Formats: sequence, C-alpha cells, structure tokens
Amino acid sequence: MLKKAVNFLRARIRKIILEEVWIEDYIKMGMRMGQNVSIQPGVVIDYSHCWLIEIGNNVTIAPQVYLLAHDASTKKINNYTKLGSITIEDNVFIGARAMIMPGVTIGENSIVAAGSIVTKSISKNSIAAGNPAKIISSLDRFIEKSNEYRKTAKFYDSRYTIVGKISKERKVEMYEELLNHVGFVE
Repeated sequence: MLKKAVNFLRARIRKIILEEVWIEDYIKMGMRMGQNVSIQPGVVIDYSHCWLIEIGNNVTIAPQVYLLAHDASTKKINNYTKLGSITIEDNVFIGARAMIMPGVTIGENSIVAAGSIVTKSISKNSIAAGNPAKIISSLDRFIEKSNEYRKTAKFYDSRYTIVGKISKERKVEMYEELLNHVGFVE
C-alpha cells in the first residue's frame, strides 16, 4: 500500500516537473478514445491538434508511434499548416515507429506494420506496410499464413517472458532455438 502511494506521488511530481502530458490530458483537450486501448511507451500524440484524433475500442499502439493530425511542411509554401483528422477504428494494431499522418482512417480489424508511414486511409480487415504504407494483404490471408506457419514454429510458455521471470538458461535456449527463425510466446 505504501509503495503504491509513493509511486503515485513520484509520478505526479514527475508530471509537474517535466511537464509530461498524460492520456487524460489529451482526452480533456478533446481526443476521443474507446475502451481497452493499449498505448505503449514513447507514443507521440499531436498535442496541438489532439481533438482531431479518435481511437476506437480494443486498439494497441506499439512503442514510438506518431499520430500527427497536422503537417507543417506547407507553412513556408503557402502560410498555412495542413490539418486532418485521424480515426483509428476498433480492433486495430499499429506497429512500433509507425507514423499516421493527417486525414487518415485505419479501418477496423487492421494491422499497420512497424515503421510504416500511413499517408492514405487503410480499409478494414487489411494489413498495411511500407513508406508510404500500402495494403499488402487481407486480414483473412494474414491469419491463414500465420496459422500455416504455426504448424512448424517453436512455442514458448510464460516462463520465457520477463513477467514469467525468464532464467539465464531459458534466455540462452530461446536465443539458440530462434537463431534465424521466428517462434511464438504466450
């Protein structure tokens, strides 16, 4: 109980001293967010136009993703900054270091690959990747390929995770087994 109180106070002091912006601050400014949303560390949300951003239910946004509702590259050219809404519909996964630009909707049940730069909307049930991002697969085909791959892949239980307190021996074992391969963990 005392540890929780200390951690709470430490976080509040850090917020004040470092002028950190928390998700609650974006919501107070008008950003809309559904239920069961996981926003990982280092995500950058456009503070200056966050009310133009809507995030649906059951969305995961991986580390260091950028959600940019404005593009100031036009400022010097025509003295205006380009603006556009960002809508992330339900059941979307956005991979690490992806960048979502103004005027984009990510359709429900879609995946945006890590490192992608999304400049145009992605239709529902799609997998998008690249710079600029393009649809590379349907969700159904992705699931089909993933299930096929799982037939020969190595699987690991929670003992092979940080939460499961993975041992040194398991780390070495996992590294050697996955050398030039990909596996799955619970």
